[in-house]
Amino acid sequence: MELSEIKELINDFEQGSMRELQISDGDFQLVLSKNEALQPVPVATIPSAAPRMTEVNTPADTAEPMATADLITAPLVGSIYLQASTDAAPFVQVGDHVQVGQTVAVIEAMKMMTDIPSPVAGTISEILVANEDIVDFDKPVFKVIRD
Repeated sequence: MELSEIKELINDFEQGSMRELQISDGDFQLVLSKNEALQPVPVATIPSAAPRMTEVNTPADTAEPMATADLITAPLVGSIYLQASTDAAPFVQVGDHVQVGQTVAVIEAMKMMTDIPSPVAGTISEILVANEDIVDFDKPVFKVIRD
């Protein structure tokens, strides 16, 4: 591993939300840990795995009124996959119509795959993440214009 790669990892780690990172490459091993005080998490506030919807205003043509869009957000922290495999078509693309419950992406967390179902019927107006991005809980992933 090159020094520039290590510096980039350290910088990304410091700016990210992870508390610990371990990397092994042959004889090389790197362990990064943040020594921050943990905030107590009340049991009653543990989020469900269902994506949340948030209304946002998106500009349309200047002659038309503002269209209302909903955000589909990440239900948990992990790596997001916009397609089932590298050679498969994306689950959805901009302009695609989705139904309630239709899988729009998958999040991998701790080697477990979790489908992200659309909680609303509508048209995908924007994809806000790239394939294999790391997403935090409640991060906006898609904008959907409701039917």
